[in-house]
Amino acid sequence: MTPRRRGLLAGLVVGFMAMTPTPVASQNRPRVLVALLAHADDETAASPVLARYAREGVQVHLIIASDGSAGSGSQTYLARPDSGPVGEALAKVRAEESRCAAAAIGALEPILLGFPDGKLGDYPSDRTLMTRLTDRIAKEIERLHPDVVVTWGPDGGTGHPDHRVVSGIATQLQRFGAPGMPDRLFYMYLPIEMFRVINPQRGEPPMLFPQTKYFNVRVPFAPADLDAAIKAMACHKSQFTAEAMQRLLPERNRVWSGTVAFIPASLTSSGNDLFPK
Repeated sequence: MTPRRRGLLAGLVVGFMAMTPTPVASQNRPRVLVALLAHADDETAASPVLARYAREGVQVHLIIASDGSAGSGSQTYLARPDSGPVGEALAKVRAEESRCAAAAIGALEPILLGFPDGKLGDYPSDRTLMTRLTDRIAKEIERLHPDVVVTWGPDGGTGHPDHRVVSGIATQLQRFGAPGMPDRLFYMYLPIEMFRVINPQRGEPPMLFPQTKYFNVRVPFAPADLDAAIKAMACHKSQFTAEAMQRLLPERNRVWSGTVAFIPASLTSSGNDLFPK
């Protein structure tokens, strides 16, 4: 074949490929958001915005690292009931609560990893635990390939060690460039007013809430999204007392003030959307 004929053939091939339509699946791939959580009720910190994005057609996934079996007792900043199931029985209850909450905000079926609650960083008892947890989270991130990941800040939001561990793993995967892990990683926080309203005896935890200047991303939501978030909170009956919910309901608009504020892991991000424009 002469060089001229080879050139003509190559041009025909390129032209044919250019005219071939992109597969519909890739054209219509929905945006994907992953909330990487330690416990079944942790989505509360971002739930109005998770509900907003789900309403707009984003695939919202909740990855929950722990089994929730240690989430009993009232000695916390967000008051829990004094009585109820404990241990394995509580883990089953919390799994159902997580499914209820996910449905309330329009998220997909929660991904329950089932690691021991309150012990995600228990290195002396299990020196493989952190490696296994990191590997499991990394595999889920690679499978889901999200556009955005939200998780607790490095302080854990409430100071809970499990929250800190999950935050650290998310940051590790982002900085390592793990497969499927996006650059768009955001840290979430419960509104400081929520602590004051739900548990006025204790107020907010000390030295945990970041300075306002770090909250470079503030995402608005609609009243219907806040309604969905409150419904999701109500699913977590093992974690939020009826009295606490009654105190929150009349104050909910003031507590959230129409937006959820996030701190981007990369401070170059700013604006009013978790997704790139």
